[in-house]
Amino acid sequence: MTLKRRNFIKKGLFAAASIILSAPFVSKKYNIFAHPPVIPSAKPNPEEWQDDEINIAWLGHATVLINFFGLKIITDPVLFDRVGLYFLGVTFGPNRYTMPALEFDEVPKPDLILLSHAHMDHMDYKTLVNFSDEYPGEIDCITAYNTQDVISNLNWRSLREMDWNDELKITGLRIKAVEVKHFGWRYPWERDRSKGFMEDGRSFNAYLLERNGRRILFGGDTALTDKFLESGIKNIDVAIMPIGVYNPWRRNHCNPEEALQMASEHLNARYFIPIHCNTFKQGMEPIEEPLRWLQESSVNYRIKVGLTKIGDTFSLKG
Repeated sequence: MTLKRRNFIKKGLFAAASIILSAPFVSKKYNIFAHPPVIPSAKPNPEEWQDDEINIAWLGHATVLINFFGLKIITDPVLFDRVGLYFLGVTFGPNRYTMPALEFDEVPKPDLILLSHAHMDHMDYKTLVNFSDEYPGEIDCITAYNTQDVISNLNWRSLREMDWNDELKITGLRIKAVEVKHFGWRYPWERDRSKGFMEDGRSFNAYLLERNGRRILFGGDTALTDKFLESGIKNIDVAIMPIGVYNPWRRNHCNPEEALQMASEHLNARYFIPIHCNTFKQGMEPIEEPLRWLQESSVNYRIKVGLTKIGDTFSLKG
């Protein structure tokens, strides 16, 4: 057995043990394991989508399925009942509060999988294994700088890293990687750019997507920052922005008010799509609070909220 393989198994066992041993210490007040997951009240129907329109369906957490004028894109796909360490075919980690709006078998084949960073609730190995096994060599995948090693063994059509400000064109889509304020390690002992390791640390992206004159910003995961303002990106048609896990994690996650501020004032976006809430119990805020706060505050900004719950679909004609 190689040293690399032994280290992988050792780290995997350590991480799995940490997750399992920490479970008894979770406060009962925030224990979501006592009841079955919520089933979304709405369900997208991708078969009805047309190639001359934009459709954005929120499947849960940071997973959105985008029809961008016929091009199918899925972001940070997490489509199974748990998220966390995938080891020997089993996922160790928290289960879902809300089930995905589409099961894996109901999701159409994506042309592109877009990964913002290597956190396990954004780069879910089980979901990515299933996509690469179901469509071997047929899906392009883009991820952040110094993160492709997590999934490089899977069968992609192409796998590319994008660093901040990198741009590329793929299948008629222009993509730009945008810096945000977050952190990147997959395991606590790893180097990441938030710790100052700019050359060999794991990175974290938002992405600007452009096609047929329309612009979508996928915000990934971020705290309140001027990075979008400094990027010079303006006049976004749709901003897909995280709004949860801000209590007590304000250093790494924005709240709904801050997300609206960045989307409206920094990006001059027309429509706002919320993500990163109501799916896993990761923060101390009540799980329904982010969406409620978003709806209450959105009236103060020159931006329209495109959808309000998991399972909703936003549509925009070309």
